[in-house]
Amino acid sequence: MEKKKEVYGSVPSQKKHRISNKITNFFISIYGIFQFIKRFFKEAWRPPYEVSEIIKQCYNVGYRSLALISLTGFIIGIVFTKQSRPSLASFGATSWLPSLIGIAVIRALAPLITALIAAGKIGSNIGAELGSMKVTEQIDAMEVSATNPFKFLAVSRILATTLMLPLLSFYTAFIAMIGSFFNVHANESTSFTAFFKDAFIQISFLDLNASIIKALVFGFTIGVTGCYKGFNATKGTEGVGRAANEAVVVSMFLVFIEEMLIVQVVNYLRGM
Repeated sequence: MEKKKEVYGSVPSQKKHRISNKITNFFISIYGIFQFIKRFFKEAWRPPYEVSEIIKQCYNVGYRSLALISLTGFIIGIVFTKQSRPSLASFGATSWLPSLIGIAVIRALAPLITALIAAGKIGSNIGAELGSMKVTEQIDAMEVSATNPFKFLAVSRILATTLMLPLLSFYTAFIAMIGSFFNVHANESTSFTAFFKDAFIQISFLDLNASIIKALVFGFTIGVTGCYKGFNATKGTEGVGRAANEAVVVSMFLVFIEEMLIVQVVNYLRGM
């Protein structure tokens, strides 16, 4: 009986030990991410510059995402217009539908939806690619061959996601507006010129700048998260899958947090 009491008595201490380990690992991860970002800003400005690799990654991030983003943006424009029309019709304000779509798409939907698509498609791809290179020791081989793997692999991908996401975001907004126009034209026979004039009448330079800043921050977050998870992958193929999964989950979580913070700042500036 005394032995059983000793065993049962050790369970709370084991739980405390596990909790303390998780807390310690969390702060270690935060410190590692901070050092990773710090190294990125050092390496990004230091020659030589991997221009060809950056262009290649911009092509992978931008051009290869157009098909998925085009389909998603077009559907968002149609569905959001269909969902908004009954609410406005109940107040006799269907003429405000283009303005509502323009405000919703440019201020919020386009950057956010583009970032979520990029986190799922691009973030997972970066995490899996760099993770497989890490576990197969290809990154170590690059260091032995006098190549800077961080600059070649991480810096180029982070710059590509940061630069391309604003372009993809505006492309998503344009495609969503086209989808909305088709729906509005089919129901109200609104002309192309009148639709876009009404859609942009309530859009200010603050809204455009806020969307650009959002897309830049989201792209940087997705690139850093995917590269960090890939560079720190362990335990063979299992670690590669975990790196890809964590790159997506963490990127999406951070994108939502950043969206909330940026919206608060923009609303404060708008009220000044």
